[in-house]
Amino acid sequence: MDAYLIPAVDGVGYGLLLFVVAAGLTLAFGVGDVLNLAHGTLFAFGAYAAAKVSDGTWLSLALAVLVGTAAAAAGGAVLSALLVPLAGRGHLAQALLTFGVALVVGDLLVGLFGPDELPVKVPAVLDRPVDIVGHSYPGYRLAFIGVAALIAVVLYVVVARTRVGSLVRATVDDRDMVATLGVNPFMVRTGVLAAGGALAGLAGALGAPIIGPGPRTADLVLMLSLVVVVLGGLGSIGGALVAAIAVGEIQTIGVTSEATQDFAPFLLFGAMAVVLSARARGLLTSGRSAA
Repeated sequence: MDAYLIPAVDGVGYGLLLFVVAAGLTLAFGVGDVLNLAHGTLFAFGAYAAAKVSDGTWLSLALAVLVGTAAAAAGGAVLSALLVPLAGRGHLAQALLTFGVALVVGDLLVGLFGPDELPVKVPAVLDRPVDIVGHSYPGYRLAFIGVAALIAVVLYVVVARTRVGSLVRATVDDRDMVATLGVNPFMVRTGVLAAGGALAGLAGALGAPIIGPGPRTADLVLMLSLVVVVLGGLGSIGGALVAAIAVGEIQTIGVTSEATQDFAPFLLFGAMAVVLSARARGLLTSGRSAA
């Protein structure tokens, strides 16, 4: 069992990183009914900010988080504005537009920062290994697990226990009724897309030492986030958390185990196929709840 301890801890960290990203994606779909295929690009904003701004000091790391989060939040708001002309045209039109935006912005990022994956510097105290039951583990990843867990708790409290969260949940359930109360659903959607972008940028800035910024980063993060959203249920924060941890464990332990490492890349999609098949037969609910 000792052989699986560190991969299991790593899976929790990887899963929490995916959760912070996927939470924004599932809120965008649950509240705004927007299928945002540019979400991985918003993650890349934060990751590149960390690579370029962070120089190994706490101040620069905090500045990188601020810059990456703000840039991704602005990107989410811009996407909301771009989607206005497509109102009522369905998810295919949204997917085509956001995928096109992702391609264009991805090429711009490669042009600005180069075709190679960039290194990310972290404060020296976090760059040291720590001991976990006699096993060495990267200090930054352990710290990230704590921070990401805190983000998950705060996000749940905001969505489930605050007035803003009540408005978000009400918009998920019945946006027409929300409109009759004098609340503009478009502004709610814009706010949620901006918040979802901020979560992606925050995850990118904090997770850049784990998933480094590079030409394929946005595609990888988008693919895994979509898997998390599908497994967790569209619009469900709690489902996304459970699914993200499961995906993280499958990714890490699946590669570590000799019994599964040969077909580890297929485990995720096999699990997704089982879940989709069960939902098609009514054995599972897809659910569109923001909590």
